[in-house]
Amino acid sequence: MKIISYKKYFLTIAGLIVGGCLLVVGFLGLKPSIDFTGGSLIEVRYKTLPEKSAVETAIAEFDFGGTSVRQSSSEVGSGYLVSTRALNDSERIKLGEALTNLGEGGEVSRFTSVGPVIGQELKDKAVWAIGAVLILTICYVAFAFSGIGWPVSAWVYGVITIVVLMHDILVPMAAMSLLGYFTGAEADILFVTVLLTILGYSVNDTIVIFDRVRDKLKQHRTEQQKTVNGIGGVKHTETTYTLAKPFGAIVGQAVDETMARSINTSLTVILALIALYFFGSSVTQNFILILMVGVVAGAYSSIFIANPLLVLYEEWHTKKQATNSKK
Repeated sequence: MKIISYKKYFLTIAGLIVGGCLLVVGFLGLKPSIDFTGGSLIEVRYKTLPEKSAVETAIAEFDFGGTSVRQSSSEVGSGYLVSTRALNDSERIKLGEALTNLGEGGEVSRFTSVGPVIGQELKDKAVWAIGAVLILTICYVAFAFSGIGWPVSAWVYGVITIVVLMHDILVPMAAMSLLGYFTGAEADILFVTVLLTILGYSVNDTIVIFDRVRDKLKQHRTEQQKTVNGIGGVKHTETTYTLAKPFGAIVGQAVDETMARSINTSLTVILALIALYFFGSSVTQNFILILMVGVVAGAYSSIFIANPLLVLYEEWHTKKQATNSKK
């Protein structure tokens, strides 16, 4: 109940988080991988890892333009991931020889090349996938809550869910921007998969709480029906509802009853992700970290943003109806 009582504070915090994330993403941006820009990726592993500066110096001699060098490690050994523009066979061989000679046991373990057309196609499909998820979510939530309709329309539940999802996308995007700035991490197709996973998780958490709100509304409302004359003298039944307690109190009760479930579920997921981060492949470490950030953001938004927004809208709508009835 305290969450609803202090809803303006929680929404202010959410606004500051969103504003900060927009600034980070706006100024730093995301560092796209060759999945989206096109180019070549070469991975070289060593028994004795050379300095990163030595790798960057060796690459600079080829004058490939913008390049990216990231350290990688796994059970196979340590090495570097080098992203460049698209390379032909001759350039690939020369670069591979130069890099393998920098340290003991150097060998090229992977080479990938993506054309600019494929990169643009992946970028378009990623945008369409996220957009489709948001649109389908509105439709699903509106359909699932169509039985309520009062005092808040079913479509409002859907729109609030999407507003919350915007928060849940911006937070991991800002985290990815910071990783790209400080560590050179690149946003690839796996990052899009992480965003879609976060969206699905957050929607589930929000709907669980909204579903409890629906149950509480049905428990605490009384229904009254009366027959009225419509257009042309056609009679029809008109149904009105009365709540036994304020809408904010009902939402607060629903939040209190589901908060432990939401927190425990999030902690369980985070524990599993921590295990994957420390014992999984180094290739997925950055994205496991982004997923953890997204899970925390999703749990926070489901409890501290979605429900206060729902109550705030209901209060605004009620005042608007009262004002219109006086005119």
